[in-house]
Amino acid sequence: MTATERLVTEHIREYESRLKHIDELFERAQQASDNLHDEHALKSEIDQFAQQRAEFIKEKDRVKTMTVEQWRKELLKSSGPMAIWDVLAQKLEDLTERLT
Repeated sequence: MTATERLVTEHIREYESRLKHIDELFERAQQASDNLHDEHALKSEIDQFAQQRAEFIKEKDRVKTMTVEQWRKELLKSSGPMAIWDVLAQKLEDLTERLT
């Protein structure tokens, strides 16, 4: 395995780790919102987060199927989905704090 292949593998593991964290936060937010019966705005916000999460899963799956060369061209030049995932995680944490 080349150094680049190891780097790709490491980044994929990082994507999966962040997605797991987002899933945990999402679960907590959903559980907290289940106690609210009339909060349409909060449920709408959680639905938006669910949609973003689904998009991130698609992106993670797409990255996993890339060749090393494709990965190098696309993702090494940008922060990739990591920064966006961090923003979503922070929003979910904020929402959970508001609900509890």
